[in-house]
Amino acid sequence: MMPAPSNRTVEARGSGFIISDDGYIVTNNHVINGATKVTVKLDDGTVLPAKIVGHDAKTDIALLRVKSPTKLPYVELGNSDEVQPGQWVVAVGNPYGLGGTVTSGIISALGRDLHSGAYNDFIQVDAPINRGNSGGPLITLDGKVVGVNSMIMSPNGGGSIGIGFAIPSSTVQSVVDQLRRNGHVVRGYLGVEGQDITQTMARALNLTDATSGSPSHGVLIASVAQGGPAEKAGVKSGDVITAVNGHLVRNAHDLSVKVVSIAPGSKAQLNLLRDSKPLTLTFEVGNLTTHGQDNGRNTPNTAPSGRLGISLALLTPRTRQELGLDENVKGTVVADVAQGSPAEHAGIRPGDIIVAVGNQPTANPHAVVSLVQSALAHQQPPLLRILRDGQQLFVAVSPDGSIDDGDDEDN
Repeated sequence: MMPAPSNRTVEARGSGFIISDDGYIVTNNHVINGATKVTVKLDDGTVLPAKIVGHDAKTDIALLRVKSPTKLPYVELGNSDEVQPGQWVVAVGNPYGLGGTVTSGIISALGRDLHSGAYNDFIQVDAPINRGNSGGPLITLDGKVVGVNSMIMSPNGGGSIGIGFAIPSSTVQSVVDQLRRNGHVVRGYLGVEGQDITQTMARALNLTDATSGSPSHGVLIASVAQGGPAEKAGVKSGDVITAVNGHLVRNAHDLSVKVVSIAPGSKAQLNLLRDSKPLTLTFEVGNLTTHGQDNGRNTPNTAPSGRLGISLALLTPRTRQELGLDENVKGTVVADVAQGSPAEHAGIRPGDIIVAVGNQPTANPHAVVSLVQSALAHQQPPLLRILRDGQQLFVAVSPDGSIDDGDDEDN
């Protein structure tokens, strides 16, 4: 018989930094996750027991506290919104248990979406970061912490290849403040479904930069949740949100990151464009936990839609039944899409319901045709608002058949 396996104590090491003289320490959640005992070793060799004040798995941030008979030296959180690619930074940490190691490099990129959820936009750095650096500070040359080193890219499973990622201090500050007060995190809620703006959409919305021809920043609002903070504030489908509390919004992920970091119940400001005109709205931030997360063919009565390559049909009772639509849905059915047409390139599918062109409702095929022809006459790609599988989204159709790759993200 094999002997029963004995219980083993597993020791994990990481990094952290003190943010106040009364002993509060920031590190990564994955450094302390599952720990039954946490100790902190200071730079002078002092070892102190630490209490976990709170931790947040979604942002990978944890807050600890140690008690010391004397006030402790600490570092200040800076403003990560002010850093720029090419700026010099240093990373401090405990790689491979060596302790007190400093490496330098530059910020390679901002706003990296690593598809790890809607809560983090990472700073990419080329300062060497290795195992054990997790939780350590990323510091600018003026001594301010602008990020928490958290991840590395290592295709072969080895050490640093010069691609590391840090959680921005703007996210850290928001999470730490809540952990310090409540021991847990609540997140803001706006109540919209947003889309990234492709080049064709930007032309349709008159959002292209006059010099480069590239889309400007912003998020196109496809739908607004009924009774949510956005609807109460007056946000409408077709609006383009460009900033939250004065901070530019680059894309849909960026909007999510900014909104969830705002405390529920507080007032926040939205800058947006409606029909190409600037507008400012104030909304009361909701609670994401309370609201939940948002973030056959018919051939008769068809009409061609100009040069786009689609045939349209009336939304009949039979079609409503086949598509599972109630009487409140108004629009026009896409009956067919020509192979190789601009509509096919844009992703239009048979069965889609065109509910509007731009902000103009389209209750019948002739309304669609008229609005499409008007857009083409002004040399603008028609912007179709469609309903698909119960979700509204915008599709801009370029009449020359050019294809948007759908990914304008800077990150």
